[in-house]
Amino acid sequence: MTSPSSPRWGILGPGGIARAFTSDLRTAGLDVAAVGSRRRETAEAFAADFGIPRAHGSYEELVADPEVDIVYIATPHPMHAGNALLALEAGKHVLVEKAFTLNAAEAAMVRDAAAERGLLAMEAMWTRYLPHMVRIRELVASGALGEIRAVTADHTQSLPSDPAHRINDLDLGGGALLDLGIYPVSFAWDILGEPLSIAAAARIGDAGSDTEVATIMTHASGALSTSLSASRGAGPNTATIIGTDARIDIDRVWYSATSFRLVGPDGAVREEYRSEIEGRGMQYQALAAERLLAEGRTDSDVLPIDETVAIMAALDEIRSLVGVRYPGEE
Repeated sequence: MTSPSSPRWGILGPGGIARAFTSDLRTAGLDVAAVGSRRRETAEAFAADFGIPRAHGSYEELVADPEVDIVYIATPHPMHAGNALLALEAGKHVLVEKAFTLNAAEAAMVRDAAAERGLLAMEAMWTRYLPHMVRIRELVASGALGEIRAVTADHTQSLPSDPAHRINDLDLGGGALLDLGIYPVSFAWDILGEPLSIAAAARIGDAGSDTEVATIMTHASGALSTSLSASRGAGPNTATIIGTDARIDIDRVWYSATSFRLVGPDGAVREEYRSEIEGRGMQYQALAAERLLAEGRTDSDVLPIDETVAIMAALDEIRSLVGVRYPGEE
């Protein structure tokens, strides 16, 4: 499919994360053409807030809109696959919030549907596209850290304990892992590559979903990665990459636009980076998607769709290890 040089965005699911994303699209001057909700009044209110020209009262209307080229999907995890397939079948590219889908089987379905149609299907793991993460990958690739021995990160928040809240409700893909843990798991993958083995432990809440989950993964180089994710208590939310010649300390909140230091074994700071961006920073993933389309490409080099599917498989394995299953899964 050929898209114009400036793709026109459609927003599917005007919730909180969609508000943050759309605000950043506006900050970057990108073209937001339409929004779709299951309730027309909700879509109209969202459109009014952001100056969006068209509001649709169903997702079907949104993806059928000829003025929309790429759809940002911001519904709860269990709806991602169906919503993405709906958009792809209508000939639209998709940027799908993480977790990309509920499990790897669904992720593969979306990947294959996009490939069949020559469309972009990209995971909205916005952290990977932030400027400080771009610089971190440059330092790692340059050998500035020496041999990478370990990566550690946490994503811990104090979120509602109500069993009906989406963070806890299994029917909504609840659990700390898919909502929070995907960030450090994807980060470790980004730095160290696919894990060779995964160990995990979790605390299971009253709703049957994980409220805390910890992982230890081994990688091909022999390096280890560890993560802690929690929905019932806020921790430091920092990350560290440890090498034989130096380490990188990423400050709070490591998965958003923040600062880091390259530190030698003697404690001397060799480089300090401070993010200076407009907005939250979610526009960088959108800009990356637009560049891909302008170049006639349908896969991200920062986070290829095959890697997204493999990460979902890793999350499946972690859930299996800790005993969390979602309704309808075998």
